[in-house]
Amino acid sequence: MTAKGDGMKKSKDNMDIYEASEFWDEHDFGEYDDIVEVREVDIGLKKKKYVGIDMGLYCVIKSKAKELHKAEDILINEWLSEKVA
Repeated sequence: MTAKGDGMKKSKDNMDIYEASEFWDEHDFGEYDDIVEVREVDIGLKKKKYVGIDMGLYCVIKSKAKELHKAEDILINEWLSEKVA
């Protein structure tokens, strides 16, 4: 980025979302001559299907996921993938 003014303290590639938000709260696109606004973004989200799980079973899964330091949905997907493979 080429700033007309002072410039950025961190590279735009190294900012987290909070730093970027704070930066753009204090600056304007007009200050940088090499930045263009993105008009269209293709994210390519995967479709998901949500199914009901018995609450007792979910509590067991949640406990196991916590023990393994994983999110419940990730653990469930791993187990189901192993089962159908």
